[in-house]
Amino acid sequence: MEEKVILVNKKDDQLGLMGKMEAHQKAVLHRAFSVFVFNKKGELLLQQRALDKYHSPGLWTNTCCSHQRDGESNIEAGKRRLEEEMGFSCDLEELFWFVYKASFDNGLTEHELDHVMIGYYDQDPKINKDEVASHRWMLLEDVKEDIEMHPELYTEWFKIIFKEYHQRLI
Repeated sequence: MEEKVILVNKKDDQLGLMGKMEAHQKAVLHRAFSVFVFNKKGELLLQQRALDKYHSPGLWTNTCCSHQRDGESNIEAGKRRLEEEMGFSCDLEELFWFVYKASFDNGLTEHELDHVMIGYYDQDPKINKDEVASHRWMLLEDVKEDIEMHPELYTEWFKIIFKEYHQRLI
């Protein structure tokens, strides 16, 4: 059974549900989240998306991201997906949300109202190889420099968050 996404307006009011692939084919605005986990050294845990993801395969991005399920809070969704992708759980705090739209070479478009959350964890993850190819810890200054030198290695939403909002992550 295909996973459904929550359709929203630009105020984050729920409008209905739609199959995930259909929403990405039609570029319909839907709710999503992005989790950023830091350690005590101030390093951000990045993940490299699995090579068989339906979009942005093999690209580096924030700790985890996905879509909320109907009836699931943003924090519940973030914790669920953090466990599914990275193999650990931690407390999360929602910082802000923003809307973005990004088209991909495969004809799909992400049009998301993205809730950004932050958490702290000091051990290495136990990554789910079906979801995540690799991981690394990086200081924000190093991430910023690497994105400037190699933007093609990072997901579109991560570059937007980092360019527009990285000061809010500190």
